[in-house]
Amino acid sequence: MNTTSTTLNIAIGADHAGYELKEALKKAFSQINFIDKGTYSTESVDYPDYAHPVAQEVAQGNVPLGILICGSGEGVCITANKHQNVRAALCWNIEVSQLARQHNNANIICLPARFIDLATATAMVQAFLDTPFEGGRHEKRVQKISCN
Repeated sequence: MNTTSTTLNIAIGADHAGYELKEALKKAFSQINFIDKGTYSTESVDYPDYAHPVAQEVAQGNVPLGILICGSGEGVCITANKHQNVRAALCWNIEVSQLARQHNNANIICLPARFIDLATATAMVQAFLDTPFEGGRHEKRVQKISCN
């Protein structure tokens, strides 16, 4: 996905553990128009309150992709995957970020703020944005994910 020639809209959200990484990623990807669903401080909050709004933006087709961040990445990932048309992937390195897009057509990347640094997170998000869905043999598998 080319992030330089056109403005890309991406929903982003985090709990208190992911707040600082969320803000740093927004600065690192200044060419992206982030729809920031919060949180807006390091004050303790409940991750579903931020994961659901990001997942809704993606599920409704308002944005093509989302970024969710919490301490482990697990909570926001579990929450986001409750929404139809959302394929949220917990990623912890560049290769997993690429495979989530390439093989699973993931549309939300979930990051574990307590286990990765900014350089790794930035590289992972860039890989997620740049890697297209491969389709082919993976398409039928992705079609089987929804419970509808």
